[in-house]
Amino acid sequence: MEFRTRRSTLFGLFAMALPATALAQDLQVMDSAPKAQAVIGEPGSAFYVRFDRPIDHIHSNLSIFRDTKLVERLQPRLQSEPNVLFARAPTLAPGQYFLRWTVRTMEGVQVVQGDIPFTVKRPP
Repeated sequence: MEFRTRRSTLFGLFAMALPATALAQDLQVMDSAPKAQAVIGEPGSAFYVRFDRPIDHIHSNLSIFRDTKLVERLQPRLQSEPNVLFARAPTLAPGQYFLRWTVRTMEGVQVVQGDIPFTVKRPP
């Protein structure tokens, strides 16, 4: 009987841990601004990445890179929606960039990172 109780307890702990790990691995980007490969021309821009579940805003960040050089580390707004990483950026010079997002899942299990390439062009 003692073996059965331990086995049930271990199985229950394993079953509770499995979904958190699976959720962290499946974090999906649902929307972003700019969208991948977008061409933007606004003088000041809002940048965001919307995920399919809440993220840990305090341990997440957005950065803008040009080639391999960090151009701007953006300060995410903590008051944004639970599944959105949002920040404003200063005016960027024309060129090719990528927005790098790094988020920690609310489960705290995994840090996930991705890049969104975009181009800045000034209207004629």
